[in-house]
Amino acid sequence: MFKEFRKELTWGGRSLVLESGKIARQADGAVVATMGETKVLCTIVYEKSPKAGLDFFPLSVHYQEKSFAAGKIPGAFSSARAVRRRRRC
Repeated sequence: MFKEFRKELTWGGRSLVLESGKIARQADGAVVATMGETKVLCTIVYEKSPKAGLDFFPLSVHYQEKSFAAGKIPGAFSSARAVRRRRRC
């Protein structure tokens, strides 16, 4: 039903893998770029018909870094740290 594309190339002496068609199918376009252990999802959504009176190309970039996968949760503290503090007192 959906076409999946995969392209591998060398970029700066390292392997770069570009994949499309697997995830984010509701977006008009989506690519997952993988280099080593790092993955980046890039998506694009556009309006099918142009708006009248616009003589420029409005572009916005939304960047969101997720550190939850590495176990780094902002504002959280480790229960091991809390136990150590109680013992010192």
